[in-house]
Amino acid sequence: MLNRREFVGAAATTLVAGCAGVRGVSSSGAGGGASRLPMGFSTLGTPKWDWIPTLDFAAAHGFAAVELRGIRDEMDLSKRPEFQSSAIAQTKRELRDRGLVVPVLGASINMHEKDAAKYADAMAETRRFIDVASALGAPYVRVFGNTLVKNAPREPQLAYIGRGLHELGAYAQPRGVTVLLESHGDFVDSPTLLEIMRLADHPSVALLWDAHHTFVGGESPETSVRELGRFIRHTHLKDSVPAGADRKYVLTGTGEVPVRRQVEALARSGYRGFYNFEWEKRWHPEIEEPEVAIAQYATVVGGYLRDAGVAPIAVPS
Repeated sequence: MLNRREFVGAAATTLVAGCAGVRGVSSSGAGGGASRLPMGFSTLGTPKWDWIPTLDFAAAHGFAAVELRGIRDEMDLSKRPEFQSSAIAQTKRELRDRGLVVPVLGASINMHEKDAAKYADAMAETRRFIDVASALGAPYVRVFGNTLVKNAPREPQLAYIGRGLHELGAYAQPRGVTVLLESHGDFVDSPTLLEIMRLADHPSVALLWDAHHTFVGGESPETSVRELGRFIRHTHLKDSVPAGADRKYVLTGTGEVPVRRQVEALARSGYRGFYNFEWEKRWHPEIEEPEVAIAQYATVVGGYLRDAGVAPIAVPS
């Protein structure tokens, strides 16, 4: 078994090989093109990495997708140079040259926000994210619910969030983008999420299933997928263990979150999205370094996907 120093060294060697153009992690698809398992990771896990090293690491470790949740110190992706109108064509080439796609842009908006000025600013930022996603060819923009006021009527709060989602969906639809509400905060059970989907009532509004949060909230993977599957377009996977009143994120398969069962439930449902790793290094700097955690995820979840019969997908070329 590799110790941590050896693991990091092996990861660095693989990265160098990937940067040199080696694509040993890709296989030949039925049509003769390159293919990879439908795995991705979020840049939430790589807060100190620049754009090109992130893409090189992803390609070298067999990922097919990179979800965008900030780059370096900038969380507003619409301000990054890579996503300005003059640079989009080059950015798309950089992704295509490495066989990668961007499935999701993660916005920071909390749809529960009642302060009118803050809400207007957040909605404007989310519309900018939708514009960037459209230009980049990314199908989804993620938003949060996120909090329900305790001891206040529940129905008006859900209706308020539903109206906001409908508004964003109406903006996103003609731009070829779907807005995804993440299971997060107070929105981690199927009945609440289904009610929000009913209230949003728009074909360009769906769900991002953070499978960790629904499990920690007390719902089994099989129940979540059975109830929510028709709305799930993207997923976040990660493992953790209890840490007092909170949770500590740990390497995939070493904690108590049933990540294999989550993968299997999605695969049985016919899910066609990415199995995306969300390593929250930006918010929890004490957890394992991304060079280790992301590479380990590729190995472990790659095995889960193959065991579940999930086929590789064609990658851009």
